[in-house]
Amino acid sequence: MESGTSSRPGRVRARRAAVLAVPATLTLAGLAVLTAQGALGVQFAISGMPFTVTATELNGTGFEQFGGLDNMAPGSPNEGDTGGQVLVVTSVIKDATLTRLCQSVDLGGVNLLITAGSGAEKVTASDLTTDSTELSGDAAFSNIEIGNDASTLTKGGVQGPKGVFSQQADTVRIADLRQTNYATTAGVFKLPGLKLRFSESGC
Repeated sequence: MESGTSSRPGRVRARRAAVLAVPATLTLAGLAVLTAQGALGVQFAISGMPFTVTATELNGTGFEQFGGLDNMAPGSPNEGDTGGQVLVVTSVIKDATLTRLCQSVDLGGVNLLITAGSGAEKVTASDLTTDSTELSGDAAFSNIEIGNDASTLTKGGVQGPKGVFSQQADTVRIADLRQTNYATTAGVFKLPGLKLRFSESGC
């Protein structure tokens, strides 16, 4: 136990340093999307269980993105060797619509599956934020700014930590969206045609 504890500070410092580079790497890969736990003051500790989110299309206005760290509850059984922290891409969309939304979490042999927006009415959200470790899709932005200091962002209504690399855009469109997330928040989240069930497979 003592040797494990003594190695934690180095790993935590390394993750904090990596925050500076995460959004830049994602920009070069053409991947972007959605929580700003620290920036929005979300008062909850993450479970440490990742969940998958997919959508055939996401459209949003007021987009921001920067690196961040999420924290688990002290002593969480999901902590592993992470020190209770997860390095994430913090993204914000002021207003978003999603088509054919799917969310699933692996509970160990069975998945909790949520679907919505499969009919004529799409999923809508305001002040939508998501902390992600993996993002993929075909992305397009309008009036994008890359390399901002996160504390100066204006387009999504959220400011990140000073000195952290960030990007923002007037609009974002992502086709075939797929994310691995640890947290999601929204001011308003409307899920037409919501279905919740257990399933052998996830999204």
